[in-house]
Amino acid sequence: MFTGTLAFDVLLGDVHSRKAKRGVVRPILAELTRRYGVSAAEVGHLDLHRRGLLAVSVVAADAGRCRDVLDGCERLVAARPEIELLSAHRRLMGEEDG
Repeated sequence: MFTGTLAFDVLLGDVHSRKAKRGVVRPILAELTRRYGVSAAEVGHLDLHRRGLLAVSVVAADAGRCRDVLDGCERLVAARPEIELLSAHRRLMGEEDG
């Protein structure tokens, strides 16, 4: 059993309120969940209107499947025109990692 996590630091477009930020972030999180079956949430930069820290987590039987899902998630976020992907940090853990 393997667990993979991926955190995205993103810069949002012309957003000037929390409500507008939710309007950009929620559809991205929903699409990640729907398309890849991951758990997705906004986990940081909650008090900033133009920045977001989004994270996804996946559990799979093998490391290759985790990598494939995380690769797809990263491509999806990077392709969104309304945001700029500043960085993506990935972590993959197996049973032997504790």
